[in-house]
Amino acid sequence: MVDIGLSIGQVAQRTGLSVHALRLYEREGLFASEVRRDSAGRRVYSAWDVEWVANCVKFRASGMPLATISRLAQLVREGTGNEAQRLELLREHQRHITEQLARLTDCLDLVNGKVSSYERHLADGARGDPWQQQPQPAERTEG
Repeated sequence: MVDIGLSIGQVAQRTGLSVHALRLYEREGLFASEVRRDSAGRRVYSAWDVEWVANCVKFRASGMPLATISRLAQLVREGTGNEAQRLELLREHQRHITEQLARLTDCLDLVNGKVSSYERHLADGARGDPWQQQPQPAERTEG
């Protein structure tokens, strides 16, 4: 990957993170490589840094804790030999996402059912709330 030497503002623009968030990521050890500085002390990011941050954004969006991202970044910084540990972190998060998807699918099924019911209710010209139980006439018993 070509080292393109991006400023923090450029990385913020490319990743959707704020400059403040990028500084936080650096402080918390979330980068997979050391953030370089130019002769004036300004941060200089590589294409690899941008790719890594983009991955981190997705990790966070999927619910991965910052501590887990930090541990993964640390393992990457340490280099080869710890791939099994990286894999286990990713597998654990994979399980978390799979469970999350199952819960969301269940929620979506409920919402889809409600939408279909309201669509039928309105298409039939029915009145009132379709989810309120209408009182049933009492059965008459003779006697």
